[in-house]
Amino acid sequence: MNEKQKLGWGLAALVVAGNMIGSGLYLLPATLAPFGSSSVIGWMVAGFGAVTLALVFAALGRLQPDADGLSGFAERGLGRFFGFQTALAFWSACLIGNVAVAVAATGYLAFFFPVLSEPVPATFCNLGLIWLATGAYILGARTASRFAALALVIGLIPIVIAVIAGVAAFDPNVFEASWSPDNRPLTETVPASLAIIFWAFLGVESAAVLSARVKDPSRDVGRASIAGVVLATVVYVAASCAVFGVIPAADLAHSSSPYADLAAKVFGASIAGVVAICAVVKTLGTLSGWVMMGGETARAASRSGYLPSGFSAGEKTPIANPLLGAAIMSVAAVISGQPTLGAQFGILIGVTSVLTLTVYAVCSASLFRLARWSRARVIAIVGMVFSAAAVAAAAPGYVLPTAGFFVFTSVIWFAFLRKSRRAVDPTAADA
Repeated sequence: MNEKQKLGWGLAALVVAGNMIGSGLYLLPATLAPFGSSSVIGWMVAGFGAVTLALVFAALGRLQPDADGLSGFAERGLGRFFGFQTALAFWSACLIGNVAVAVAATGYLAFFFPVLSEPVPATFCNLGLIWLATGAYILGARTASRFAALALVIGLIPIVIAVIAGVAAFDPNVFEASWSPDNRPLTETVPASLAIIFWAFLGVESAAVLSARVKDPSRDVGRASIAGVVLATVVYVAASCAVFGVIPAADLAHSSSPYADLAAKVFGASIAGVVAICAVVKTLGTLSGWVMMGGETARAASRSGYLPSGFSAGEKTPIANPLLGAAIMSVAAVISGQPTLGAQFGILIGVTSVLTLTVYAVCSASLFRLARWSRARVIAIVGMVFSAAAVAAAAPGYVLPTAGFFVFTSVIWFAFLRKSRRAVDPTAADA
């Protein structure tokens, strides 16, 4: 690939932040309403885990700068079986997660067009947004990256407005009354909320996935990952406190556009409209970035022999790749339809988070195997423990589909792919 077409660390960092600060922030207050304002603690715990995982990917980027994405990291440390599992799991997570992002965008469009709150119109809107983002990716990875970066800047506008509104109208009584709507202890609510909350931190691996597209992977992957996580954590905690301090949890549970509702309650309908427009633009940018992530994951998997050769043309991504991805996402959008957008969003992000956290655990294990420096191994252990604990705490409805997925892919591996290529021996390097 021409060096001029590669991403600098600054643009890569914006892609990381843009992929993280997206639909999770805009629609999650409604999804987290059953856990109440105590979910703020979950945000902070998830933020700690995300910073640790950012350090994991930073170390992997230094150790294996020529690895092609997450599957490359897993393969280098643990062998081709885990590289195959990682490639298919992360690709699937991208596809399912993209549908969730489209659902969030539709939720804010419903602020202007209430008919989109109904299942059938919402599904058609989701499909249109998916194919629009796919078109941006077909124009080129750099085009999709620039759109995601621009959308991040625009998308921060409603968050700033929401935080200002929260400061102006924050009511400690509302925040306290919403602390635990079901009167459950923190030992139950915080772990149970982690898999859902961590949806908002998915994207910490964005720079690693795009490692073949950045100019200096050994330096830029780490810088972009850590900067994105720190920014996102600050934004998430501030915005969550703002919305739970103004809108009761019972009302949030029925909202399809929480921050627009917050702005409307404090500043009026006109400002709420601005918030909704910015949220739509941001979610479209997030969708564009994640469509690119899915396509790049499929391309890397194809180059490694994990997917058919039609997904890759060397370092280039053939048009069939994003088109097939869009077709799969379209099917997922239809079959995941629920009576409300919030319910559909919750199911999609739960499954996506558990799949991705499993991938993070595998990458952490790979770092432990590759690293010789004790500090890197400690980071790897913490990454593995956090990822495994978050998966274990998730609802069975999210864990069981993930377990079924890995059983299915294991059968595929041993039946068809185990002898397709010579196994790659793990290599060691200094952290």
